[in-house]
Amino acid sequence: MPDFKVNFKELKAHVGVTDVAYALGYRLDRKAGVGRYIELVLGDGREKRDTIIVSHPNDRAAQTFFRRDGSKGDVLTFIRENLDAFLVTGKDDWQKTAKVMARFANMPEPEYHEDWEYLKSVKAASVFDASRYEVRQIDVERIPQIFRQRGISDETVRQFAPFVFLIRDRRNGNFDGYNIGFPYTGADGLVKGYEIRGYGGYKSKAAGTDSSSSAWVADLSGGNPEAVKSVFFCESAFDAMAFHQMNKGQLHPDVALVSLGGTFSDNQIIGTMNRFPNAKAFDCFDNDIAGRIYGLRMIGLLEGIPMKISKAEGGLQVEAGGKSFTVNPVKALSSQLAAHLPVHYRTGQWLPPKAFKDWNDCLLNKPLAPVLAPCKEERDRNLAERRKGSLKM
Repeated sequence: MPDFKVNFKELKAHVGVTDVAYALGYRLDRKAGVGRYIELVLGDGREKRDTIIVSHPNDRAAQTFFRRDGSKGDVLTFIRENLDAFLVTGKDDWQKTAKVMARFANMPEPEYHEDWEYLKSVKAASVFDASRYEVRQIDVERIPQIFRQRGISDETVRQFAPFVFLIRDRRNGNFDGYNIGFPYTGADGLVKGYEIRGYGGYKSKAAGTDSSSSAWVADLSGGNPEAVKSVFFCESAFDAMAFHQMNKGQLHPDVALVSLGGTFSDNQIIGTMNRFPNAKAFDCFDNDIAGRIYGLRMIGLLEGIPMKISKAEGGLQVEAGGKSFTVNPVKALSSQLAAHLPVHYRTGQWLPPKAFKDWNDCLLNKPLAPVLAPCKEERDRNLAERRKGSLKM
């Protein structure tokens, strides 16, 4: 069955930037005026998480948007920035965007199948091509709003500025603006790709990024890696910056922050630690099962203990050193392993508080689920029920 081909030009006649923005919770800022341009704001009056200026508000086909930091695009760009908000699947962002557009236009969603041309294009992008990307330094006097949306302070951005860039994909004809690029480097210090973040939760990696042996490494020692005593591993660069911002008062100035970009490769860990011969690695991964598996794998790698890890009832099953035992993911990992294996504590844990998925959510005070304190009436009722239970015993 051939793929259903999408006519984006036709879809744009039915779906505008405003349609998608209103569905995502943006509201019209009437104080900014209503005319050839309108301003749409995400967030309440106290905290504006994003502001976009939309042209031709009454003509869907002609609508484009821009932000005051220079980013801009059309409805396709806006959807790609916010793909995480839509439950769609696809081999790439364009397939997902086509499905979102079809939904808004009340048209049949396209069905995609394996495409040889697509597979060839993926293979061609398997090697990072630096010439494809235009890269600029962050202007610390005009820091992009996206950092404030993430709760990251201007001071933190200035400190990490040597390791954060603006990046533009020259081959992307649908988005001419800049995203945030976190360079991935290997042991030789050469850039081998970028972790890319944009507005509306947009995240990606530069085509051909080496995620097997390189990572985002922010060495704050000023070029003296032997002085680094602690290396903090996170799943994203924003998490790493948030961790440093929240805990800076407790950290030595000469530390390194690392992002694996949501992946975990043995060579990423080993290669990074080889750069810092006197350092201890810290697990700062997310508060979920995947994060705890990452933490166990890191301990096994750096302690030299081969491990087989699997999910089990009541925890994680670890097979190592001829033994099999269960680990409680909510307790310190090294001490649990030390009860069964020769652990030398070459690694540590510095996890987000249990109420939060990751360090950036912690910085934003976005807990996994709201914890509601019971009212006095409910507390009295619970106490009465416990007393009744005691009398029965």
